[in-house]
Amino acid sequence: MVVIVAFLRQRPNCATVYLAYGGETVSERKQVRSEIEVTLQVIGGKWKPLILHFLLHEGPKRYSEILRYLESAPKKTLTEQLRQLEADGVVAREVSPTIPIRVTYSMTAHGETLAPLLDVMCAWGFVNMDGRYEVTHPTCEDSPASLAKKQQRLANLSAYLEVE
Repeated sequence: MVVIVAFLRQRPNCATVYLAYGGETVSERKQVRSEIEVTLQVIGGKWKPLILHFLLHEGPKRYSEILRYLESAPKKTLTEQLRQLEADGVVAREVSPTIPIRVTYSMTAHGETLAPLLDVMCAWGFVNMDGRYEVTHPTCEDSPASLAKKQQRLANLSAYLEVE
């Protein structure tokens, strides 16, 4: 059995992906234009942020539970994106040797570091819906108090980033 573990290590102007194949480490460098591209490589895709947010807030889930949550996600696409998240080391896949085989997906410690980013994405979307969107599966707290809190969080983030 081959075990694949991948994680990102930051280097100036480049992301390095280290892959471990059953204990042997192989280094593969991917050229990227900026750090934003590194983030997009990991969480970019129509379903990845939703998968990550669901696992972060709901805990480990089986494939069928994730598919049910996403409703309109094609099975092939969901499978591909789960594999990519696993390869990037943000999602762990656990296979239980039962009949039928039970596969459970959960966040890794590395994946949990994406929580603040996903929370800010949720807050930004909530604050900027402007009545143009109808949310079918709300994942952000929905109240007047939470709206003020989200607006303040975005303002704080903006001020923090301006200082840097």
